[in-house]
Amino acid sequence: MLAGKRILVTGGAGFLGSHICERLLAQKNEVLCIDNFFSSTRRNVEHLLGNPGFELSRHDVTLPLHVDVEEIYNFACPASPVHYQFDPVQTTKTSVIGAMNMLGLAKRVKAKILQASTSEIYGNPTVHPQPESYWGNVNPIGVRSCYDEGKRCAETLFFDYRRQHDVAIKVVRIFNTYGPRMHPYDGRVVSNFIVQALKGEDLTIYGDGSQTRSFCYVDDLVEVIIRMMATGHEVTGPVNIGNPAEFTVRELADLVLEITGSKSNVVSHKLPSDDPRHRQPDISVARQLLDWQPKTQLREGLVKTIAYFEDLLSQGDICRPHRQGVF
Repeated sequence: MLAGKRILVTGGAGFLGSHICERLLAQKNEVLCIDNFFSSTRRNVEHLLGNPGFELSRHDVTLPLHVDVEEIYNFACPASPVHYQFDPVQTTKTSVIGAMNMLGLAKRVKAKILQASTSEIYGNPTVHPQPESYWGNVNPIGVRSCYDEGKRCAETLFFDYRRQHDVAIKVVRIFNTYGPRMHPYDGRVVSNFIVQALKGEDLTIYGDGSQTRSFCYVDDLVEVIIRMMATGHEVTGPVNIGNPAEFTVRELADLVLEITGSKSNVVSHKLPSDDPRHRQPDISVARQLLDWQPKTQLREGLVKTIAYFEDLLSQGDICRPHRQGVF
C-alpha cells in the first residue's frame, strides 16, 4: 500500500531520472515519470511499469503540464554534448522554458521542487576545486553555451521564483556521474571508453589526456539528491554533488582497459572547443549540510557499469550505429 507522496520526475526515463524514480518507489511514493524520449529510453523504466505507484507519460517540459503533485524533481534536459548540441535551440528551451513551466506548476500546487543543475555552469574553471561561491568562466556564445547558459538561467529562475513567490526550491549542481543505464552513445568519457573497449576499438582521448574529471557513481548521487529534497524550506542550495576524487582522462582509460581486459589502443584527437581542463567539486557544503560523501570507489563503480554494458553488447544493443535521439 502506498503511504508516501505523489512525486513528479521530469526526464524520468533518462540515466539519472530512472534511478531517482526507482529510489522514490522503494520508499513507497507514487511517481509520475514524464519524458519526451529524445535521449532516454523506455527500457530504463520498464522494470517499474508493473509497480502500482508508477505512471509513465510522454511529455515535453517546454509544454505546460497540469498535474497535482507534492514534489518535483526536474531532470529534463539532454546532458551530454552529443545530444544537447544536436538541437541547441531546443536544449536552451528545455532548460529555460522547462524550468518556467515546472516552477509555475510548483507555485500553483505548492510543491517542493528540485533542479538538477550541473557543474557545467562553472565553465572552464579558473578556480580549482570549484566551490558553490565560484561564479564560473563560461563562454556565452560557444557550442556548449546552449547547455551551460541554459542551466545558469534555470538557476536564476529558481531563485527568482523563491524570492518573488516563496516557492520551495532545491538546487544541486551535479558533477560527472556514471553507472548502469548510461546511454552507450552519449559521447561522455566513461561510456565512450567502456563501449570502445568492449568492442575492441581504439579508445579516443581528446587532447593529451591530462585533463581531469571526478567521477561519482550513480547510487551515491541518488542518495544525496534524496537527502537534499528532504531538507527544510530554508535550505535552497546550490549544493555541489559529486565525487571529489580526481583522475586524469588517461588514468580512466587505463583502468577501463585493465578491468575489461581489452587489447584496444589509446589514440589522441584534437581537444573540443571550450572543453574544461579540470573538473573537481568542493563538496564541503554537502558534507556539512547533508552529512554526505560518496562511498563507491571508481574501480568498484566501473566494474558494475561495465557489466551493464556487457549485457547490452550481448543483446546486440551497442553494436549497431546510433541514430540521434533513439536508443
